[in-house]
Amino acid sequence: MPLVQCQPAGRRGSNKTQLHLLLLFLSVLQTHGYIIIPPDLKQAPKITVQPVSHTAFSLDDVNLACEGSGDPAPSFRWVKDGKEFRRELFESGTLTAEVKEELRSYQGSYRCYVANELGTAVSDLAHLITEPIPTLAKEKRQKTRSFEEGESAVLYCNPPKSSVTPKIHWMDIQLRHIPLNERVTTSLDGNLYFANLIVNDSREDYTCNAHYISASVILPKERISISVTPSNSVVKNRRPQLQKPAGSHSSYLVLRGQTLTLECIPKGLPTPEVQWERMDSPLSPARVRMLKYKRWLQIESVSEADDGEYTCTAQNSQGSVKHHYSVTVEAAPYWTRRPEDHLYAPGETVRLDCQAEGIPTPNITWSINGVPIAGTDSDSRRHVSSGTLILTDVQYSDTAVYQCEATNKHGNILVNTRVHVVELPPQILTADGLVYKATEGQTALLQCHTFGSPQPKVDWEIFNSGPALANAKMSQTSDGNLQISDVSEDDSNMYTCSVRHSNRSISAELQVLNRTKIVDPPQDLRVLRGDDAVLQCKYTVDHKLKQPTIQWKKDKHKITSSANDDKYSEYTDGSLKITDVQMEDSGIYSCEISTKLDSVSATGSITVQDKPGSPYSLGLSEKKDRSVTLSWMPGAENNSPVSEYVIERKEEQNPEKGRWEEYRRVPQDIRHLEIHLQPYNTYHFRVRAVNGIGMSEPSPPSDSYSTPAAKPDMNPENVTTVSTDSNSMVITWQELEQRQFNGPGFKYKIYWRQASGSSPHWKESSASNPPFIVNGTGTFIPFEIKVQAVNELGVGPEPDAEIGYSGEDLPLEAPSEVAVTELNKTTVLVRWSPVSMESVRGHLLGYKIHLRKKGPRTHSRRSLPMQEPAADRNRVIVVHGNKVEMVVSDLQFYSNYTLTVAPFNSKGEGPHSKAYHFSTPEGAPGPVSFLTFESPSETEMTLRWGAPNKPNGVLTGYLLQYYEPVPGISSEQLMESINLPLDTEFTLKGLNPQIQYHFMLRALTAAGDGEPIEIEGATLLDGEPPSAINIEAGQTSVNVSWVPGERQRNFAFSFRYLKKRVKENEEDQVNGAHTKKDGEFGEYKSLESDNEKCSTNQQSVCESKSSSNDSLADYGDSVDIQFNEDGSFIGQYSGRRDPNGHATHGSSGATSPINPNMPPPSISFPTSVTGFLGPN
Repeated sequence: MPLVQCQPAGRRGSNKTQLHLLLLFLSVLQTHGYIIIPPDLKQAPKITVQPVSHTAFSLDDVNLACEGSGDPAPSFRWVKDGKEFRRELFESGTLTAEVKEELRSYQGSYRCYVANELGTAVSDLAHLITEPIPTLAKEKRQKTRSFEEGESAVLYCNPPKSSVTPKIHWMDIQLRHIPLNERVTTSLDGNLYFANLIVNDSREDYTCNAHYISASVILPKERISISVTPSNSVVKNRRPQLQKPAGSHSSYLVLRGQTLTLECIPKGLPTPEVQWERMDSPLSPARVRMLKYKRWLQIESVSEADDGEYTCTAQNSQGSVKHHYSVTVEAAPYWTRRPEDHLYAPGETVRLDCQAEGIPTPNITWSINGVPIAGTDSDSRRHVSSGTLILTDVQYSDTAVYQCEATNKHGNILVNTRVHVVELPPQILTADGLVYKATEGQTALLQCHTFGSPQPKVDWEIFNSGPALANAKMSQTSDGNLQISDVSEDDSNMYTCSVRHSNRSISAELQVLNRTKIVDPPQDLRVLRGDDAVLQCKYTVDHKLKQPTIQWKKDKHKITSSANDDKYSEYTDGSLKITDVQMEDSGIYSCEISTKLDSVSATGSITVQDKPGSPYSLGLSEKKDRSVTLSWMPGAENNSPVSEYVIERKEEQNPEKGRWEEYRRVPQDIRHLEIHLQPYNTYHFRVRAVNGIGMSEPSPPSDSYSTPAAKPDMNPENVTTVSTDSNSMVITWQELEQRQFNGPGFKYKIYWRQASGSSPHWKESSASNPPFIVNGTGTFIPFEIKVQAVNELGVGPEPDAEIGYSGEDLPLEAPSEVAVTELNKTTVLVRWSPVSMESVRGHLLGYKIHLRKKGPRTHSRRSLPMQEPAADRNRVIVVHGNKVEMVVSDLQFYSNYTLTVAPFNSKGEGPHSKAYHFSTPEGAPGPVSFLTFESPSETEMTLRWGAPNKPNGVLTGYLLQYYEPVPGISSEQLMESINLPLDTEFTLKGLNPQIQYHFMLRALTAAGDGEPIEIEGATLLDGEPPSAINIEAGQTSVNVSWVPGERQRNFAFSFRYLKKRVKENEEDQVNGAHTKKDGEFGEYKSLESDNEKCSTNQQSVCESKSSSNDSLADYGDSVDIQFNEDGSFIGQYSGRRDPNGHATHGSSGATSPINPNMPPPSISFPTSVTGFLGPN
């Protein structure tokens, strides 16, 4: 990175010499003061334009440039093939042809000599080749060349011979390029090669166009016609062979700096793939390019490191072929060190160092003013050592132009060096007070250019530190500049440059700044096509530097963003955003952060990944009646390797398969596949590729391929009978798919005969589809049956016979010897004798046990059983198979049962066995049906209950137990256990109104105690009764509402009403009930008489009655309705509490009106009720 130099404001002017010799010092520098130069200082000649070797096709092409400079102005002369050519030229030395001369007379090797009084400069050797403009000889129209599909072919170009290699273009008659690919490619000699031919290659206008660029002529060759016909026989795959180069080994000699191209053009079917290798080391992607679909390996600017052995391998499914290339690299001479032009003072020693390399090693010779030293007078002051010319004690007469020339068999090179012996006083050309800026780690160059003859010597010093060369990091160049490597902040200082033995000096300042850094470089990204990508390039710069410039490059080409293109977006932090990345966006990306002092760069990459490209070039080969070989070429992998290929096919003849369906998946290294086909069908194929991103679009479909018809290959499966009628047989089978028909006229041939062997001959018929019915077979007769596939070309293979049966009928025989054995009180084992198989008249599926419960053995008036559902009274137990016994469980205690057994088949049940009667023993009873209570006084409680729904025997009484809590512990103390008779109510007296009692009631039989039912309650309720009772009467309803009083426990509200006659003489009938007299209650036995006292929770109702104009005694019917405080309905139109509502089995009396364990009152409970009344 060049250093920034800040010059002081007070410069004293400048002067620039016009002498080219001095421009070596003055081209980029300002002078310090005036340079004192003698006005008569002259300049030796210098060649500024060199002649170039070329081919001339006409006199106009003869143009050998030669231009030069010097003071005095030089003259020009030419030497051709070692002899003087033409006269001396002035002003310009460019050589052109004379109009009268023949073109061929100019062919030869030329040198230009440029001379003035200070010396002579010599040009490079230029070769001029002359030849006529290439033309085409008259050609006969070639006959059409015929090929079979799959063969290889070569179309020869044979352009006219010339020293200039033409550029070859194969085109059609409409000047469109012939498409090139792995299968079709061109060679260095211009020929067109086909690895294998396809029918589409047939055309009549293959034209080779040879373009001679320097001659400005394009020569179209005669058109070539080829015809490719499908082979009548199956096209065989072909092993790879090399069309070019021939043989197994070839050698190449290439010169350093030239371009090497190795060819490997194979033929074969399928098209071979080409792989290149280097035997002694891996191929470097940076050095090697693969061109022409890997048919060419090219190395540009060859170096000695490219010398070695290379191989090409062409491979397809049939084999491989390999070719070896021996590459030898040699070199024409090239400079490794050149002598430079200089001013010298008399008496100095001049060393002109000239070094060159080449293969073979070049020979170095010296000349003075174009005359070889060997041909001049010997001078002891002049000698050559290892290519270096040494002149001692030079004099003014040694001023000249010296030529160094290096030569080997591959060419020669020449360099002119001007030596000017002159004496001039020393001067410093660099301005004083310059400020140099550098960043840490750089190499700083503090300039101190001098002028004089002899060359002035200078010394550098550091302010307050002494000589600069005492610092190991500092060195002085041959022209007096101070070089400081790996600068740091400690090197910031003032420096002085002084000319020895004079009073001339300058000062310079060095400022070292922080170097620019990239702190977040771009990464290697993998991006899906269509996504956005962001490459980071965050940086830091010294605060003394201005904002740096940021330059992004892709593959070394600059990226520019514009307002009209949103592809690239650059941000101030250095990052780059690429939107909607596509495959072409893959590459190496670099960001360069540049300041005036330094620059830093970092690279990353974007690899755009996508689903693979679709395979192409689908081909069908090895076409047979039942198979075909499908081949294809892979599409682009899109930076994600292909893992497998999916082969899809479509069948035209099969409507169900008339769409594309996946046939098979194969690994990525397979490019062809044998596909098995069904006869009498037309197939299409296509291929998809799969990689880590997804599946490609399908390839273009292959050509269709039709297979001939054939006899069926298979018969239907699952041949069986599904007969339902007792005198027929229904034969059915699994139909074949249409693609299995194999030909036209497809149908099924059905065969059957009795399996008993009474008729050895098969009966047969045909059908297009199942089922097939055979009538008049008899009941459940075994038959041999078989079904065979048939079409117009013949029958399928001989089918195997299956056993089928005609239809079944109901069994004829009932089981006998039915017996029952008791296992426990509710489980028995039922046994029976089987029926004969002949009587089943079908496949015996098993037996059914019909069990009927007739009722309890005895019952009392107080223990009437509940009405049971029919499903509980009648059960059917199914016994599958040939079993003749079954365990029957879940019977009811103390019950009478009857059972029968019947066989069954698919047609139904047969006759039942004789009924068998048995009884179950008595068991412990179930829980009582309900348990409730009332509290007549503060010390009494009346319990009421219902008999068990399942007495399971003869009830003998009840057992009542009640408990009271024990303070301080969680358990309860049994107060009393009372055996009760068969009554259903009992009053306890002498109870404590402050205690919540726990009651438990069981029913008893001779078999034991029943399950208990539990309830909790106390004798009194606390709190206030409801108030603000309001009654709203409608025609057929009454709405009663109230306001609840304060209370601590949950309880029920009870309502009662009586129905009064509206008309004196009208009879009161309610839903068919008998007529009631005025003031009588109805048949609701749960209501108390008028003389009964109102309980605590009915005081409001009593008050309502006493304050009403109509006495309850004036009403006929009554209703008692109860609600819990939380709103749950607990009463019914009977005046008696619902037995099921007040207590549940195993509960604690959740619906008890005085249960203190009830949940707290709801904030939303009913405070009104509507009752619908009858019309009377």
